[in-house]
Amino acid sequence: MPTSTAHVPPDSAADRAPTAEELLGPALHEEVVRHFTAEPDAPSAAVVRHRVRECLRYLYLVSRHPDRLGGLFLPVEQEIDEMWHYLILQTREYRDLCERRLPGGHFVHHRSISYDAYQEAPGRETAAEEALRWIPLYTAAFGPFDADALPHWTIVRFLHDELHMSLAEIAGLAGRTETPDGPAVPARDHA
Repeated sequence: MPTSTAHVPPDSAADRAPTAEELLGPALHEEVVRHFTAEPDAPSAAVVRHRVRECLRYLYLVSRHPDRLGGLFLPVEQEIDEMWHYLILQTREYRDLCERRLPGGHFVHHRSISYDAYQEAPGRETAAEEALRWIPLYTAAFGPFDADALPHWTIVRFLHDELHMSLAEIAGLAGRTETPDGPAVPARDHA
């Protein structure tokens, strides 16, 4: 089980974020997959593995960018949140994940709040802006969203399904909104 990934965020194309299995370890990874495939009306093991991947990617980003993502509304679907709950209940393993395997090296806390209550607090525009913050951070760490990630990220699914943006167009938002180090400066057309 690798622990050398802690506190070393990938900053170049040669570096890569660890996989869900590397972060959890093979035994816990398979336990999570087994648990969620055994539920009534469970999806296929492949879909559950993608959910595990996106749950760990979410936690990776929150750990790596607590100053920019801490306290924001969960931008993933309920199934991902339920996996996070399951991991939290594995207290020793979850603490190890947070403190030794995720890049921030700190415990990632969870606080439940309903979407309606959240939407009332900051307002719709703020909620949309916060949701869009995830796209450049995700693509910088993991590359563009793919079809397997699409169903699990609320804002990405909205952009794809409701605004009819392709995954390539969504990936292009990363360069226009901000970089991992702050707001991007849009390129100017010198025509």
